[in-house]
Amino acid sequence: MVANGSAAAVSATHVSFRHKGASAGYALDDLELEVPAGEVVVLCGRSGCGKTTVTRLLNGLIPQFYEGDLWGRADVLGVDPSVEPITRLATVVGSVFQNPRSQFFNVDTTSELAFGCENMGWAPTLIDAAMAGVVVRFGLEDLLDRNLFKLSGGEKQKIACASVSAHDPQLLVLDEPASNLDVASIRMLASIVAQWKAEGRTVVVAEHRLGYLLDVADRFVLVEDGRVAWEKTASEMAALSEGELHAAGLRSVRPVRFERAPAGCGGASAAHDEPAGLEVRSLRFGYEKAGAPDVDMEGLSFPRGSIVGVLGDNGAGKSTFARCLCGLEKRARGEVSVNGRACSNAQRRRLCYLVMQDVNHQLFTESVREEVALSLRNRAEGPLRGEAAESEIEAVLAGLGLTDLVDRHPMALSGGQKQRVAIASAVASGREVCVFDEPTSGLDWAHMLDTANNLHGLAARGVTSLVITHDPELVAACCDHVLFVEGGRASWWGRLDDARVARRVEAFFG
Repeated sequence: MVANGSAAAVSATHVSFRHKGASAGYALDDLELEVPAGEVVVLCGRSGCGKTTVTRLLNGLIPQFYEGDLWGRADVLGVDPSVEPITRLATVVGSVFQNPRSQFFNVDTTSELAFGCENMGWAPTLIDAAMAGVVVRFGLEDLLDRNLFKLSGGEKQKIACASVSAHDPQLLVLDEPASNLDVASIRMLASIVAQWKAEGRTVVVAEHRLGYLLDVADRFVLVEDGRVAWEKTASEMAALSEGELHAAGLRSVRPVRFERAPAGCGGASAAHDEPAGLEVRSLRFGYEKAGAPDVDMEGLSFPRGSIVGVLGDNGAGKSTFARCLCGLEKRARGEVSVNGRACSNAQRRRLCYLVMQDVNHQLFTESVREEVALSLRNRAEGPLRGEAAESEIEAVLAGLGLTDLVDRHPMALSGGQKQRVAIASAVASGREVCVFDEPTSGLDWAHMLDTANNLHGLAARGVTSLVITHDPELVAACCDHVLFVEGGRASWWGRLDDARVARRVEAFFG
């Protein structure tokens, strides 16, 4: 399908797109983009700027799946992706979506890895060889024959990347593939992208986490309001100051440094006067009735109003711990206290709020405003209505930069925008403990800071927050404690103002 003599794998000329039913505005507005064959190009920019829409243009989902009005000319591997049947385009264009769960067709990991090749009619021997290759390249030995829906978000992302790589596409289109990955997995992803490049494949990545791509990307393309604002080489990108990056809505491309206090002035064993907001004397849970527990926590205590960064590798048990803590796993057993009160699973369901890793599971209403209003009506201390409710809705939406989206349907938003809506619902909930599972997945610099500021606001109200994250900038911006989870257990924890703790956190993030 590659046009003979064509130097460009991807080109877009004066492309504009408006979603069906959109009252105003364009998702793409006179887009001009060219990607030579064999290049790695990174699309960057603020949340909702049009990065995901560009990826959907390249893989044919716009306008064949996401309907709307399309103008201009697009060319992908010598064909027009707006009219080329997606079934044919998919044989040479591999896509990894923002939410990997949305592209799974099987229940177990091994079947998912083979599915694309099977769907294209490959011979069993070729499928076996392809699978063996991706298992080694992606380090999937421990993930074979696993239930897809019991994997962590990062593990699901690894399976999605490997499954599209198996059928040997010429163009890879990735939408925030590193959003939920730990440090080791991000390094592995960078090496895979480098390998694709060495093999002559073309790679287009829409991404907020940019640092891991500096050594492999040919160009970084800033997208603003559906059009290209500027393009820079990797060396030009690395030369930008933090202020220049942040002004463009971009994350840092350098390792994050944490402020350090003198050694010994804090830490897990230091005495503090703050009353405990959350105590976990013991908490155990196992998916299987027999065998070792998947979660086995004990001896944890965090002050009321603290913001605890929960860190650890993909699959360490962080999300399962969050579900147990919030009372969502009925078989979980143990002793947990919230603000000095011992709480059963049922009581914790009333006192705790969990923002899930996949926020699509908890967006229920027809508008952004109604999502926040729903939380206000279900506050543990009683519903908030009338003028007080309206004032609170406006304040919460403004604090997360959602005012302009107030009447939009939550499911029509970008991944980062959905994330902010779910966070807004948590802020409005009035719960005593809030647990956020990867809250800045899909968020740009400004909206990450908005999230950090809202966490500080919750802390000022006495709310204790646990933040499961792989985002070092978020940890640096708001967390005062950290908890490291390994194998479902707390391996260590402490105050971030302790120099020893800060050094360990920096080492963890690399």
